[in-house]
Amino acid sequence: MLEVLDTAGQEEYTALRDQWIRDGEGFVLVYSITSRASFSRIQKFYNQIKMVKESANSGSPSGASYLGSPMHVPAGPPLPVPVMLVGNKSDKAVERAVSAQEGQALAKDLGCEFVEASAKNCINVEKAFYDVVRMLRQQRQQQQGGRGQERRPTGLGTMRDRDAGPEYPKAFRPDRSRHRNPIKCVVL
Repeated sequence: MLEVLDTAGQEEYTALRDQWIRDGEGFVLVYSITSRASFSRIQKFYNQIKMVKESANSGSPSGASYLGSPMHVPAGPPLPVPVMLVGNKSDKAVERAVSAQEGQALAKDLGCEFVEASAKNCINVEKAFYDVVRMLRQQRQQQQGGRGQERRPTGLGTMRDRDAGPEYPKAFRPDRSRHRNPIKCVVL
């Protein structure tokens, strides 16, 4: 099962964000290609994820990490959890404020994958989530020593993405009988 928490970057979720980050196993960071301000906030969200995850892994209590707080997160290895950077509203190319190259460069700096998408036209939306799930499965497989995980049925339907040839999952069905450890993906 895939559990998605979409905060849309809203301030009313600030108090809950650290808990969601602690529980999250994968992250989709979304900005609008028509908004330089939303693109600028991505680094802050990434730093918050990194700080909360490192704090949780070290066992120390996390301090305040709301977006307005001073957070200096030194550069280092990428997060130990899958992160996908998504430039949304690719259907509004004439209103573009952030180039695809800038998105790719930021993704490279953060050590994550990147895709441009259009929620309006259903382009690359499923791909973003599918890729996070794929990365999570690979990570789990590596942690378990690669014991036959790749042949287990997924229970996922398929649907062709409109702008790409490969098949992507149509739905991540909440079938709790087959999924004892749901995958938690947080959209910031």
